[in-house]
Amino acid sequence: MGGLVQVKSYIQLHSRRVLLAAFVLILSACPALAEKRVALVIGISAYQSMPPLKNPRNDAADVSDALKQQGFEVLLGEDLGMAAMRDLMTRFSDLARDADVSMFYYAGHAFQIESQNYLVPADAVIRDAAGVKRSTIELRSMLSALEGARGIHLIFLDACRNNPLAQSAAAGAGDIFRDGLARVGNAANFLLAFATQPDNVAYDGAGRNSPFAGALLSHIGTRGQDIASMMIKVRRDVIAATGGQQVPWENSSLTRQFAFKPGAPEAASTEVQLWQLGVGLRDPALLRLYLDRFPTGAHVSEARTLLEPTKLASLDPGTARSAPSADAAGEDGLWELVSRVRMRPLVDFYLHRYPTGKYADSARKLLGALPEADSSSTPPEALCERLATHPRDATANLDGVPLENLVANVDRAIAACRQAMTSHPQMPNYAALLARALWAANQRGEALRLYREAGERGNLRALVSLGLIMEAGDGVSKDVRGAYALYERAAAGGSPDGAINLAVALMQGGALPRNVPRAIELLTSASQQGSAIATYNLGVLAEQGVSGAPDQALGYFRKAVELGDVRGYRAAAVLLDEGRGTRKDPDAAAEFLLRAVAADPGDTLEELTKSTRNWSPDTMRSLQRRLQREGYFSGSLDGRTGPKLRQPLQRWRNTGSLSSRNG
Repeated sequence: MGGLVQVKSYIQLHSRRVLLAAFVLILSACPALAEKRVALVIGISAYQSMPPLKNPRNDAADVSDALKQQGFEVLLGEDLGMAAMRDLMTRFSDLARDADVSMFYYAGHAFQIESQNYLVPADAVIRDAAGVKRSTIELRSMLSALEGARGIHLIFLDACRNNPLAQSAAAGAGDIFRDGLARVGNAANFLLAFATQPDNVAYDGAGRNSPFAGALLSHIGTRGQDIASMMIKVRRDVIAATGGQQVPWENSSLTRQFAFKPGAPEAASTEVQLWQLGVGLRDPALLRLYLDRFPTGAHVSEARTLLEPTKLASLDPGTARSAPSADAAGEDGLWELVSRVRMRPLVDFYLHRYPTGKYADSARKLLGALPEADSSSTPPEALCERLATHPRDATANLDGVPLENLVANVDRAIAACRQAMTSHPQMPNYAALLARALWAANQRGEALRLYREAGERGNLRALVSLGLIMEAGDGVSKDVRGAYALYERAAAGGSPDGAINLAVALMQGGALPRNVPRAIELLTSASQQGSAIATYNLGVLAEQGVSGAPDQALGYFRKAVELGDVRGYRAAAVLLDEGRGTRKDPDAAAEFLLRAVAADPGDTLEELTKSTRNWSPDTMRSLQRRLQREGYFSGSLDGRTGPKLRQPLQRWRNTGSLSSRNG
């Protein structure tokens, strides 16, 4: 809902300012794996006696390709009947016996009867409960077959779509047919991930992929990310994409860590990498892609300036760093970025640069799976999401649209969202998106009605938007207590924004009595759900001794950065520079400062180019030494801030991660 939906964040660090490991080289997009990895991927869309599903076959094909890139031997089955499905499962269980990692991904119809889960082959004919065993495959049989295998077992069930038999009079089984899947699993070394919480229904998705498959594909190729962290991000993305209607759930008994792509984590975010690639190559198409992918990003104003006539061509060669521009990220690094961003222009860029490269086949497959941005064939659902999603609902492949961008395309957004809402009356998320578009068009009466309707049906964004409208009295009677009640409902439904806004109110007191323990509880819950803002705020409170201990603050700031709050870089640098709650570490503090320079809107760069005593000489000498080693700085290592650092830091901001990749 425009500028209204801005989550408040509690206490900033005092006016002075508030570690991740050192920058790492990208060695390979798919490092050699010593372990044996096998996967069975099944997607069933074309049911013979049940309603067809749009996306499972797409989901299975895309997940299969993604797993192959991560070193899995994959058995893929599409639209399988009972016999073929059982045969493929038997082949898979044989392969899994001596595998280090086995994974089973299923997309299609599934349901539960008396707390047992059943997967439905394409040729299933089920008229009553007695016919279930004849026509379906019990999930427990697959789990039992894997229990004797030696490795870890990952089970992903994007199979909680509506039970086609639950409302069937022909079933004649009363309440024994239930939507969704039941909780399962208690053996060691299993992770069972469900597209939504037990007993609930997941969406098939309006685009090419289901919300769960789309989120999984966006994170499965992130280097150095353990599966627990990955599932937090998948859950966050699905909640955002569905307005809280679908909440992925997992049960894990793994006894060791696992990453789909092992190795050191990325030193720079996807946003920073894409920005620096565009500047390093002086490529206007990449800069326009940056603006499209990150419309609220830290480098938006710089990108717009460089896209003005003659600006990019006249860019200081030192700023563009000619060395990395020859092959900015290398093929492996570029493909990692392509895999994470998953946008057609970047795939096209890779294929243009490496038409016979080692990832060319995968790139062409990915190109076929991704919609063209402004194609006449773009589904209204995808267009609605692209034009009207709020920035606070950003998912891995959709950064949200600022109000001014929405206003510029408001008629298209309203038309697309109205059509999407009509086509999917069961998905209140489209009503909430239409409400935001109508609000941008000043059609506030209908917008408020739709927000209220979507909120009553549990859409979390609608609840938060309504709360902010009521708290501000924007077009309605001001009702602060009513707003806080809506935040409470949104928080209870899993909205980090609702939890944070309510926590702010409880920390400050006023309309609600001050309740610090409850506020901390809300922030902790939001942090556990993957909220970067809540995690950063917990770091601030720990550093100040309000909640937790100062020695916990660094961990919170590290986690906040991982989740996407770049303020954590500078906050961590302060602690390491001063030795507050941790030992002094000038080298680590300098690395965090350089990351802040590259990632934030420019505040850290401005601070460091003024004469200030905010930072110790040891940390500044370490920063200067790092810049010197990378070829950006040739002055004396005097440990001082000031104007002499502006050009070196600006060059670092523009191409620092590229030079790090090239060693």
